[in-house]
Amino acid sequence: MHRIFFYAVAAFGASTALAQQPAFTCKTNDAAILEQLHQHDPTILVEMANASAELEAWTAAFGEGGRSTYTVPVVFHIIHNFGAEDISDEQVLDAMRVLNEDFNKQNPDWPNVRPEFLPLVANIDIEFRLARKDPNGNCTKGITRTVSTLTNQGDQAMKSLIQWPRNKYMNVWVCANADGAAGYTLTPGGAALFAAADGIVMQHTYVGAIGTGSVSRSRALSHEVGHWINLEHTWGGSNNPGVASNCNTDDGVSDTPNTIGWTSCNLSGTTCGSLDNVENFMEYSFCSKMFTAGQRTRMIAALNSSTAQRNQLITTNNLTATGVNLPEVLCAADFSADRRVICQGGTVTFTDESYHAVASRTWSFAGGSPSTSTAESPTVTYDTPGTHAVSLTASDGSTSLTNNQSAYITVLAVPGTLPPAQEGFESLTGFFAPDWFVENPNNDNTWTVTTAAGYTGSKSARIVNTAAMDGRSDELHSRTYDMSNATQVVLTFRYAYAKRTSTSDDALMVYTSTNCGASWSLRKILRGSTTLTTGGVTTSSFIPNGPGQWGYSEVTNINSTNHVSNFRFKFVFESDGGNNVYIDDINLNGTPVGLDELRFATGGITVVPNPADGPVQVRYALRTPAPVTLEVMDMTGRMVTSEYLGQRPMGEQRADLPTSGLVPGAYFVRLHVGDEQRSARFVKP
Repeated sequence: MHRIFFYAVAAFGASTALAQQPAFTCKTNDAAILEQLHQHDPTILVEMANASAELEAWTAAFGEGGRSTYTVPVVFHIIHNFGAEDISDEQVLDAMRVLNEDFNKQNPDWPNVRPEFLPLVANIDIEFRLARKDPNGNCTKGITRTVSTLTNQGDQAMKSLIQWPRNKYMNVWVCANADGAAGYTLTPGGAALFAAADGIVMQHTYVGAIGTGSVSRSRALSHEVGHWINLEHTWGGSNNPGVASNCNTDDGVSDTPNTIGWTSCNLSGTTCGSLDNVENFMEYSFCSKMFTAGQRTRMIAALNSSTAQRNQLITTNNLTATGVNLPEVLCAADFSADRRVICQGGTVTFTDESYHAVASRTWSFAGGSPSTSTAESPTVTYDTPGTHAVSLTASDGSTSLTNNQSAYITVLAVPGTLPPAQEGFESLTGFFAPDWFVENPNNDNTWTVTTAAGYTGSKSARIVNTAAMDGRSDELHSRTYDMSNATQVVLTFRYAYAKRTSTSDDALMVYTSTNCGASWSLRKILRGSTTLTTGGVTTSSFIPNGPGQWGYSEVTNINSTNHVSNFRFKFVFESDGGNNVYIDDINLNGTPVGLDELRFATGGITVVPNPADGPVQVRYALRTPAPVTLEVMDMTGRMVTSEYLGQRPMGEQRADLPTSGLVPGAYFVRLHVGDEQRSARFVKP
């Protein structure tokens, strides 16, 4: 097995000696890695040796015949956890460009090879093409995307997430960490018995020359593909370049001089008595730009061999089955947007991701300006709050396909809803725009409205959290609120959580945004190891059994910069594989100048603060002088307290609310004002 590290230099194709680069390792046939496959089974070890010997015998006797160009179908599997490793389609296409240039003597730097080796620079005549049909015959871009934290491991477990048949595709996995290397693969002899391990794993920064890649690292894939088609390092099978004993080993290729191997670009190196081919793709010299004619013969032999089913890849039937030798035709109309929730007056940039052979396109944007477009990537402004449909019709000149997406864009009102705002989830069946938005990047358990428990009433918001969700994050976003006239912003809520083990450390965080969600500021964090746990350790699926297993939290560090007309907040839950989390009785209690007067003028009543923790007041206003009685009732309608406040004058009024004797729960305060009644709900924590 090959595991290669490359390090960035000023120019990959440098023709002069470069300074020594940092050390790196390559674990070709590393004992620990191979043990995971053969597990010291003597029968498997013998079969592995036999497979390699048979391929060497085939290579020695191989005669290519008249065929000149070979085609290999390729699929890229992007394994990501929404980090930088989720590289763009464009970066994959750029990697394919570099790979095809290197294998077809089209790389612009090959003429710069040292003159002694120029006659040996070979056109390998292998064209790599992204698959256009998946294993089931469906249309594909030759790029898949899988969300998994295994991207940070890049090992066999990651490869097992998705693999297309190795006898039809060259599988390339792109990840955050290629098992501690830049890339690795199995040679055909090593892969012969382990089909599930066959393919190339690449750390994303070594893929292509754009995006997270770079010119200096872009040849790593060419190196790995060389291994995948049976090339050794130029110094042979050793994993340690620069060792004098490497002069006694060989790579099985007659026109690559014996060398100890290089980790720098010393073009005058003569380590084994002759000039070294330092610029070979199978070196670590940082100036690789060529394969030799002998390496071409070795690779073409392996590609025509049945070892690891390489010869099945290049058959006409397989090229048809994978779609790579068929004319490009439109098979899918698809698009994306840089964001799908914006504020009134905001813009969205759309991208046509239809494939293949798109010749023209027509967009339709309900509620947007412009309302139509033929551009590949139009930018649209939305001024009308609500949800809006988007439609794309793509054509290749003979076939047209349409993709209609209803309620694709949500535009939030600016200014937003006036506070105070309360949410106990009792009237909700789910989280729907424009009130609430859920972000569930892993498409698994996430925020839902549940009837399993509630601090007040019978409902709450919950995430069913399991060990399988370890490392995953889910978000619950609010709508916009108009806090532009606020003198204070306080967010309160109830929560319940239990650990699954004593070390569970899940986290619930609260963020606020002053720009409609374009950016967020962390305001509070509750951790399982400290303040989040209310239900102890529960190995079964946690359901709070009463008020005693609920906590109460206030977010008070929301400063005046948040006094904006498009204020939003969100809850973020990061799983540590612990247990379920619940939220209830969310209360955004702004105190805007003039808001109370507006509410009072229409006969309103306000309890401040709510939840009613500490000194509490009932605020109301009278249009004319009137006698007032204040009553408190529980949720069953039972009278708890009643107080006659006497004849009150016209205007704004405030009355202390007696809550010290109330048990935690939800209540109604009711005012009898002359012949009319006013009521409001409040919570005693």
